[in-house]
Amino acid sequence: MKICVTGSQGFIGSYLCQELLDCGYEVVGVDNYSKYGFVARPHDNHHGFSFYTLDIVRDYKEFAYIAREEKPDVMVALAAMIGGISYFHKYAYDLLATNERILANTFDISLDLFKKNVLKKIVVISSSMVFERATVYPTPESHIADCPAPKSTYGFQKLASEYFCKGAYEQWKLPYTIARPFNCVGVGEQEAALSGNEKILLSHVLPDLVFKTLRLKKDDALPILGDGSQVRHYTNGRDVARGIRLCVEDKNLNMDYNISSPVATTVKELGEKVWQQVHGTEARFAFMDQPYQYDVQLRSPDVSKAEKYLGFTAEIPLVQSVKEVAEWMQLNYI
Repeated sequence: MKICVTGSQGFIGSYLCQELLDCGYEVVGVDNYSKYGFVARPHDNHHGFSFYTLDIVRDYKEFAYIAREEKPDVMVALAAMIGGISYFHKYAYDLLATNERILANTFDISLDLFKKNVLKKIVVISSSMVFERATVYPTPESHIADCPAPKSTYGFQKLASEYFCKGAYEQWKLPYTIARPFNCVGVGEQEAALSGNEKILLSHVLPDLVFKTLRLKKDDALPILGDGSQVRHYTNGRDVARGIRLCVEDKNLNMDYNISSPVATTVKELGEKVWQQVHGTEARFAFMDQPYQYDVQLRSPDVSKAEKYLGFTAEIPLVQSVKEVAEWMQLNYI
């Protein structure tokens, strides 16, 4: 099959393209390099990869023309503005407005290809943030039906992306699969990018802790936000990519899957693993006030549905992810 991946040069996108290419798929990548600026990715020179630099919002007609010419079997809707918790607050409107425009254009093109009997289905990459206000733990996919709506515009927009799927199927019968990655970690996530003349930090918690630890001495205290008891399920990018690839291949119609490690880890425990990897000693912490409204205390998925229907289980332990990120950031930033 030929797979079109929007956001192919981003953090998860680079993992996904490599996974698809390694499994023999032809991949058409689309990206505008808006987050990191130009960055080389391992899959760029693969013989099965074709790439187009374009903005899905501004260059809609060009994207539509390319899609008609390339004739993908599956569209993977991954392109979006995305960042860490500070990003959610700083760009609350842009995250909602821009991502909705990206998604609407992607669905319009996908529906056009589907009506022409070209596209078989769309795979939408949602987010664990749709469960920002979950009340059931571990959280099953079915909880989306009665989970309170997210308060953050980012979480709300990701929930809207799932309703794009439902609406397109209800009206036009476009088949879909929804993948919800939980706390993807790995190499290749840039520490900063430029927005105009302003440098903005985009890193998530693991690269943020690694970056701080690499700059501290053994006797220093590692600063973390809050009391460190926030729970996450950190999932290596290769596992996330494999889960999404299985979503692409899934023969079950209109399913949604939590793509995640089953292992719960507190931020404090993550900091301890980072400090041990970098300094080889026990960490001391400096607990700081938590300034962010949307830093969810507990995000813990039920992963049994993905295991049952996709045969997916996360395989890469967190200690390996920490090692990979620490070595990569030391090479690139220190």
